[in-house]
Amino acid sequence: MAAKEFQKLRPDITEPHRAGDIETIPGGKVTYLAPVPLPTGSAPVDFNQAIGEVNDIFLDFGGSLPTPFTWQFTLGIPFIGFLMLVFLLPAIGGGLMWFIGKDVELFFVGFEGLYNEVFTQALVICTLVLILALAIKCQYHFKFRNDVPTRFHRQRREVAFAPGGGKPPIIVPWESVAAWVTQAQGATQYGVQRQYGLGFGFIDPESDQQHFLELRQPGMPLAMGLWESVRAYMEYEVHTREEIQDPHGLHQAGDPPYEGVHTFHHARRRLHRRYREGEIGLFKVILWYLWHILDLWTIPFHLAEWEIRVIQKAERKILPASLDKWSQSLPQEQWAKPSEELVRLSSEVRRLCEENPHRGIEDIFAEAYRRQGVEA
Repeated sequence: MAAKEFQKLRPDITEPHRAGDIETIPGGKVTYLAPVPLPTGSAPVDFNQAIGEVNDIFLDFGGSLPTPFTWQFTLGIPFIGFLMLVFLLPAIGGGLMWFIGKDVELFFVGFEGLYNEVFTQALVICTLVLILALAIKCQYHFKFRNDVPTRFHRQRREVAFAPGGGKPPIIVPWESVAAWVTQAQGATQYGVQRQYGLGFGFIDPESDQQHFLELRQPGMPLAMGLWESVRAYMEYEVHTREEIQDPHGLHQAGDPPYEGVHTFHHARRRLHRRYREGEIGLFKVILWYLWHILDLWTIPFHLAEWEIRVIQKAERKILPASLDKWSQSLPQEQWAKPSEELVRLSSEVRRLCEENPHRGIEDIFAEAYRRQGVEA
């Protein structure tokens, strides 16, 4: 399977689906979570911060800002690779010579020889890797500036999607939106790769055209957590971005609404507090400091703040002005209500999850449908 084909596997949402349905695709499967968005029991966590603005009225999926983690990855991989090639590899070689020759002097001979041999090559290779990583980071920077979010309005229980190209926004009912998680693997020129993702899809009621919103995820639990973040918000189970993006409480009153140097210092103070209170041991404290030293301490956090300022000063693409009125708050008596079917099925799913929390969510959905007398 070619790499491009591997990344574009999509389900056919023109076929009727419901939560719990499984569709086989080349190299993997698609598990549907909606229409009729049922709770999955996963914790609502937006690890990659794909969600932008969150307030009492709407949630914007997409349009989020860069995080220090992307800079840690961009700078940390070449730097750690350089340290391993220049210091760890000679240390291993010197250690082997010492072990074989039973003479400590051989360790220094082997270390110095390998160090002189690999230093220049390691410098060139890691510099090229850094340049490549910065080029990829640059692409994502402009993606942040050009992304137009999809808006989930929970008072109206509707979703607005801007297709771009000057076309008017498409508004569909929340409970009609298809959602799925994908897990697939395939052979590429880089070997066997495994991919996970979360997708949303709906059909334009005027043109019958399918529209997709997809985001790759590092793993299945994170894909489920991102879906639960959106679903729980729409069902009034979470209310702020901090609940889904800051489970450890690293943001404090007066902090900017993004990750930066302030979150680094909050995390360090939290680490010291947990150590003093006996929640963690000294080993975890040492690992935390070692990891951040190898990732260049606060430099990625400063770079993230700088990139966010650049994006905020630029003219980012936003939702069309025609959605301004639609995005306003409604009087509470006009708030849309969930369907009776969703209320009944959600209650049954929660009850089944409590009975057997380790049971597969697909089986739980199927059992809930059966017990509530909903036909397939």
